[in-house]
Order: sequence, then structure tokens, then C-alpha cells
Amino acid sequence: MTGIAVVASAISAAGVSTDERALRRNPAMREAEERIRNLEALLERERRENVGRAMLAGIRGAQSVSQTKRRLGYVDGLVHFAVVGSAGSGKSSLINSIRGLQAGDPGAADVGTSETTMEVTRYEDPDLKANPYVWYDVPGVGTLNQPEAHYFVGQGLFIFDCIIVVFDIRFTAADIAILKCCKYLKIPTYIVRSKALMHIQNTIADTAREGSPNENEAKRWQAAREAFERETQANVNANLKAAGLEEQHVYIVERATMLHLVRGEDPGEFLLDEANLMRTVLEETRRRRDGH
Repeated sequence: MTGIAVVASAISAAGVSTDERALRRNPAMREAEERIRNLEALLERERRENVGRAMLAGIRGAQSVSQTKRRLGYVDGLVHFAVVGSAGSGKSSLINSIRGLQAGDPGAADVGTSETTMEVTRYEDPDLKANPYVWYDVPGVGTLNQPEAHYFVGQGLFIFDCIIVVFDIRFTAADIAILKCCKYLKIPTYIVRSKALMHIQNTIADTAREGSPNENEAKRWQAAREAFERETQANVNANLKAAGLEEQHVYIVERATMLHLVRGEDPGEFLLDEANLMRTVLEETRRRRDGH
């Protein structure tokens, strides 16, 4: 079986009614409207602080929640993940591996060294009955020349059940801005550092000159991994704290390892946070959709 090994049972959200009184009774619509109010409050505060004036204008011209859901193919009863990050951060590769696919497979997302996604692209899990998840590849904020909150609204990120922020080398101000919007809209977020093995191997190469020639290779790997994890977590935490956000765990993953894991194959000796990420994201999202 391809696709995600963890299966979440999601409850269908109530449909959108054109009757105003029905809209008020619709829990899904009330939640969406609350998100918009929260975002407007955030943008208004930023406006008063002389930050993000264009962002405030963006929310005023945004499409309605129901229109945005139709535009992006949101289906009640499925769980919708937006995968965001800077151009070339590994968003498309992560989506492919989570879906049990690799580049070039039928239905796989296009990947490249630069930004290949210029509009929000929807990808269902290949085994949608077992894994009711839809993944959205979102263009890198730096490729669209938009203020971050304007970008958040324009890409329709306010409708998603969960947002995964992916970065490779640098955790950027754009990543922070997206997390801020998510905080005020109460959208669960997860931070992922991609291309982990390359970075860990670089760390091994840098420290090999300092170690003993007879040092065990496994010990070198473990030491490099721990150093990379500490450095990554500390850097992200410092940036979050400076922005007034709470600390978050950073999930360190490798595309190939994730692919093996999802396919039920031996992930090898370099398993990092891949299993932890899938378990945490899907279980927490399932609980949220089940109303717990």
C-alpha cells in the first residue's frame, strides 16, 4: 500500500449554506469567520505599529471563505495540509515522499533546484480512502513579491487544517510571518528542516579533521546529528522568541528516508524525525477534526 501508514478518521464539516441564519449555526463557517476576525485584528495592530499596511489592504479584498475553498478544491471530510516555505526549500520533494512517490512518478509534484511551483497545487494521497489527506504545494513567498500577510491571504492559507513550514538553510522572516498569522487564526503549524543528510554529512566532514583518525564512524554520525539538531533547534527558537512566538520543535527530515518509511520499507540507519513528524501531524490533526 502506498501513502501514509497512519490513518486519521476525520469528521465531515457541515456544508456552506446560502441562508444567513444557517451560516450562523454552521460550526465550520463560524470557525472560518473567527479566523478572519483574528487575522484582521492582527493586521490592524501591525498597521497601528506602522508595519504591514499593504497586508491590511489584502485582507479587505480577499475572497470569501467558501469561494476560496471552492477555488482550492477543499473537500469536507478530508484533511488539508498547506506546505509552505522559501523557493527551493524542498516543499515539493517532501510532499512527494509523504505520498509515497518520488520525482517522475505519475502524479508526483515537479521538483527542481529553484521554485517550480508558481501557483497553489493540490495533491491527493494516492490511497485517499485509507489516507484522507490532501497536500498543497504553495509557491515560495519570496517568488511572488508580496508582503507576507498579503501573501497569506492571497494564497488562501486561512482555510487549511494544518500548515507545515519547510526550510533548508535559513529560517526566514517570511517563515516567521506565516507562523504569526497561523497563531492568530489558531491553525496548527509544524516546522520542518529538509535535506537533513546533506547537512549532517557536511558537519561530519567539517569535524573529521578535528577527530581521531581511528574514531568510530557511527560515533561521528551520532555526534554530527546531535550537533546539527541542537544548532537547528537553537536557531529557530531564538528567531521565534525574538518575534514573540512560543518555541516549537523542529522536525529534521530527509526525503529518501521519508519515502522508505511511508512505503513500509526499511528506512535504513539514518532515520531522523520522519516517523515522529508523521505521527504527530496526523494524530493531532485527527484529534482536531474529531473535535477533541
